[in-house]
Amino acid sequence: MSLTIKLNLERDNFSLAIDTTLEAKGFTAIYGPSGAGKTTLLRWLAGLEPETQGQLSFNGTVWQDNDSALPPQQRHIAYVFQEPRLFPHLSVEGNLRYAYQRRFNPEGPSLQDVCDWLEIGKLIKQFPDQLSGGEQQRVAIARALLSSPELILMDEPLASLDGASKQRIIKHLQALQANMATPIIYVSHDFEEVSQLADQLLLIDKGQLIAQGPLLELSHRIDLPLSHEENAASIINATIEQHDRKNHLTELLIDNHLSLWITAIEGREDEPVRIRIPARDVSINLERAEHSSILNILPATITEIEQSDSSARVLIKLAVAHQFILVRLTHKSVTRLELSVGQQVYAQIKTVALLSDQREH
Repeated sequence: MSLTIKLNLERDNFSLAIDTTLEAKGFTAIYGPSGAGKTTLLRWLAGLEPETQGQLSFNGTVWQDNDSALPPQQRHIAYVFQEPRLFPHLSVEGNLRYAYQRRFNPEGPSLQDVCDWLEIGKLIKQFPDQLSGGEQQRVAIARALLSSPELILMDEPLASLDGASKQRIIKHLQALQANMATPIIYVSHDFEEVSQLADQLLLIDKGQLIAQGPLLELSHRIDLPLSHEENAASIINATIEQHDRKNHLTELLIDNHLSLWITAIEGREDEPVRIRIPARDVSINLERAEHSSILNILPATITEIEQSDSSARVLIKLAVAHQFILVRLTHKSVTRLELSVGQQVYAQIKTVALLSDQREH
């Protein structure tokens, strides 16, 4: 399955030019700063941007060409906005049944399925004004699923939520991928959010597609703006090795042999996990420190060093087993340690964040 996009949009002081093909499966994130064109692209995919020129096809069906455009209701999509947009005069059940009665495919999930997946069964008789923001958004997502779409579009659905509500919905979205095969295209300007959800990533800046590919690969490319953001981080795949109940820790293995300790999590042995390592929380030592409070000290090889005189900091890419992590050091540290490409070093990792605990890779 694929989504083929050829879009050239010109407006006052803004242009958007995208020419690409996406695999229509899994979770694809469109990421970039505010004003990059992310929402405009998503709205165009939905058929909500009239008077635009371009070509768009989904799984061989032409949605738009130079002569015509399929109306939104005939594209069999669901759209989740930043605001829940629930019908205020209908209960939660009424909102859900409205979508279910108009579903595109009779073999889609049932009302009970989505209530279980998103934990909204207890809300079924309430009305939107009786719900919190996070609860409303979970209902909005459930309503989208009940329409049995072929493609789900989400436009920063967590942007207006508090941290706790956001994390709860992220966990539900992670679990959804195990329960249904409908592809999701997700817009966000929050990389920490994206890194917990996405398989594939489109990086957009100033109306241009600057990179596309697997999230894990793009997260450690030092030639991309992504790696230069303040919260830049590498994404690593690992597996659970064991749980240290006494010390409230869990040991992970990177590529089946490098040990990494994190705060205790639930999960079975050999279960795959995805972790996030912030570049600012990694330091480099030329020798392995024998007397250190840092638990995670990994052998690594320097593969790239950013050459820049315009910043006080230098970005370094390390190979750790068969994966990569980023390190952000000062120019002075790089010079003092005489660091160079190909050098064998030790990466000292202060912070490791779990991103998901049931993701295939």
